[in-house]
Amino acid sequence: MKGVKNELRILTVHLPDAYIQGLDELVNQRFYPNRSEAIRVAVRDLLKKELWEQRNKELRSLKVYG
Repeated sequence: MKGVKNELRILTVHLPDAYIQGLDELVNQRFYPNRSEAIRVAVRDLLKKELWEQRNKELRSLKVYG
């Protein structure tokens, strides 16, 4: 995003072994450079799907009816 400082912060999470193995497989197959990047992409996609798209729908409905 233009003009937004993208400062990264550390967040500790606990994941089941199966999730970690899956992350490692994605990294080993070079889908992502490291676990952190794979997790960032997953969180971004979750936020986009669950939060941001819902907000956009709400804003669009306000413009149509408001």
